Amino acid sequence: MLYRILGVIGPAVTFCFALIGAERAIPGGAKIYIAPMDGFETYLKAALEKKQVPVVVVDQRDAAEYELTGAAESQKASTAKKVLMWDWRSKEQASIKVTHLQSSEVVFAYSVHKASSAHGKQSSAEACAKHLKEAIQTLP
Repeated sequence: MLYRILGVIGPAVTFCFALIGAERAIPGGAKIYIAPMDGFETYLKAALEKKQVPVVVVDQRDAAEYELTGAAESQKASTAKKVLMWDWRSKEQASIKVTHLQSSEVVFAYSVHKASSAHGKQSSAEACAKHLKEAIQTLP
């Protein structure tokens, strides 16, 4: 009897969560303003273009539907890392979030940590762009 009830309720609950998730999805072609992030915004803009993320980046916050904010940090390789491990690559960390400006709802968030990044901030920006692209709802 319990399995029969779960068989009916389970799909209904899943459907409800799917609807909630669909409302939070970022639509393809959405206008996004990228807030200043100590220079990291330049890498993000380039990464969004390179990864062909289906959004329109606007320069004015008033013209946007969504705002992308975040922070990035770079740490150059220490002398010990260079000598002992023969690794000159930097340590990169970045976190971004996308907020729907009208409702103030956070619709996407992502953090990346690269212990040994060959291309510095570019690598972390491209990782952010890749995951943002996966979160954007595109029409079939």
